[in-house]
Amino acid sequence: MASLEFIHYQPRSIDTSGHSLQWKELKRKPITNLPQIVWEDNSTWAEANLWALEQATSFKRDLKTVRSNMAHLLGYAKWLEGESISWWHFPERESERCLVRFRGALIAARNNGELAPSTASQRMAAAIRFYKWSQSRRLISPEWPMWEERSVGITLTNSFGLEHTMRVASTDLSIPNRKVAGAIQLEDGLLPVSISAMREILTLADKVSTEELSLMLRLGFFAGLRIGSITDLKVNTLHNATIVPEVGWKRLAVGPAARPPVATKFSVSGAIPIPEELLKLLLDYSVSTRRLKRQALADPKDKDLLFLTRYGNSYSGDDSRAINVEMSRLRAAGKKAGIKVLHGFHFHRTRATFATELMRVALKFMPVGDAIQFVREACLHKEEATTMQYIKFIETNKAMADAADAFTNLFMGLARGNTDE
Repeated sequence: MASLEFIHYQPRSIDTSGHSLQWKELKRKPITNLPQIVWEDNSTWAEANLWALEQATSFKRDLKTVRSNMAHLLGYAKWLEGESISWWHFPERESERCLVRFRGALIAARNNGELAPSTASQRMAAAIRFYKWSQSRRLISPEWPMWEERSVGITLTNSFGLEHTMRVASTDLSIPNRKVAGAIQLEDGLLPVSISAMREILTLADKVSTEELSLMLRLGFFAGLRIGSITDLKVNTLHNATIVPEVGWKRLAVGPAARPPVATKFSVSGAIPIPEELLKLLLDYSVSTRRLKRQALADPKDKDLLFLTRYGNSYSGDDSRAINVEMSRLRAAGKKAGIKVLHGFHFHRTRATFATELMRVALKFMPVGDAIQFVREACLHKEEATTMQYIKFIETNKAMADAADAFTNLFMGLARGNTDE
């Protein structure tokens, strides 16, 4: 099956002035962890990899965006191998074209609940962007029947409530990001787990996973940090924790404004709450023999990172193969142990669990407005609407539980034949 490899790219130029071919290093910044797709037969997808390189060397593209695009294209590559068709398969019959068939597979996966609507939409969009780039570079013929261009109007509303319509180019292959009717969506479309399920997950992780993953899961469940922030935590971040008086919590400064800086989504800066017991666990781990051995192997720029792989490398956030492998092993162990909640369990569900439980507690002791502000600051939500989703989720779940109890009582009464007329 196709895989995503990460390479260290050093820009070079070709020198043909002599009798032999020479590669000369250019005085440009090298690219660390440049994503490259490798087919199952260990050959590279040269065209896709050139697209990644061009994006990475463009000032308009962040490397994280490049990795996201290539991760989506990897999904397409795996599908191509599974269907045994080439990426340039565009016959006259529309239903047999590779992109049309891939679109159908994504829609089916979305409808079956295997993919979030946003993921299906983004994956198709990434594939179309790659083909458009390939056309512009004449890597494939622009005369091939791939799609039909169309213009779509998007209504935008400014801060004063005035609306205007912007026309954007699209194709007939794009997949609208339609949410499932009636579904309550939290961040990234993932739902929280129950407290009992969380205990099961952590107990199993302590038994079968590495100490690093076990601590990362606790940071997700008890501090609500995203994996990208967790893997960028510094030891000095822990030492610089501030005290929240009379609460039993401390706060960790994260974001680009923190010292040292810690990566966050949308580069939001703030201070996240962390239980003192968890902070002590992390500080003890930071001076453990296990971590110090890894630190000794690390590059100088990575030595202050709290979490390092056994080879002294950074876990590199969402793109880390090490974390993906660890999570896959945990899910497999959960299946073997009969822990159903681990089926399809994603790391981000730890954050959804933290925010949901924090909101439950906040609503018990604070007015709604204060609870929203408290949870928003704790989770570093850019928009208040994101925090509001958790209130809606809690209220809807409670209403559904009450309705289910009432229905059960009514049904049981009807079954016994003793309901009131």
